Amino acid sequence: MNRSEAAVAVVVAGTLALTSSACMRRYIANSKTAEARNSLGQIAKLAAAAYEREKMPSVIGAGAAAAPVRELCASASKSVPASAAAIRGMKYQSAMSDWTVDAPDGGFACLKFAMDMPQYYQYSYVRSGKGSATGDSFTGTANGDLNGDGVLSTFQIRGAIGAGGMLNVAPTLVETNPLE
Repeated sequence: MNRSEAAVAVVVAGTLALTSSACMRRYIANSKTAEARNSLGQIAKLAAAAYEREKMPSVIGAGAAAAPVRELCASASKSVPASAAAIRGMKYQSAMSDWTVDAPDGGFACLKFAMDMPQYYQYSYVRSGKGSATGDSFTGTANGDLNGDGVLSTFQIRGAIGAGGMLNVAPTLVETNPLE
């Protein structure tokens, strides 16, 4: 092998190394997004289950009847973690108390959602309306900053009460900058 062939081999090897490392970084970042997708799917499933739990008025007079009420869980008062700075290029280990702030009838406690493993994303849950009328809805959101550059990725799942009191959950997530 002469010098020019060796130089070409070095350039080709360097190019392949750069390409493979960029592909590997993208693959790893994409695999981390599975946390957000799976967690939001779980939040949507739990929101639907919580909506189906019937609530009764606390006092019913003797011989009286009362219709059960279905209602979406109230909004979480705090995101977990509280600040996106806690997940900027790193994982956050939540405490169980982070998820039970609004117990028993609101937020993640009402949904019965919690994470006990370190997380790459900041989670929030918001209800619009009273939670029992047609058009009232919920939005579950996961924000992440996998590369630590201050630009957040956003994943969202939505559900709304439709005609007849049925809860309709979107079949797909809305994703903005998923690899950020």
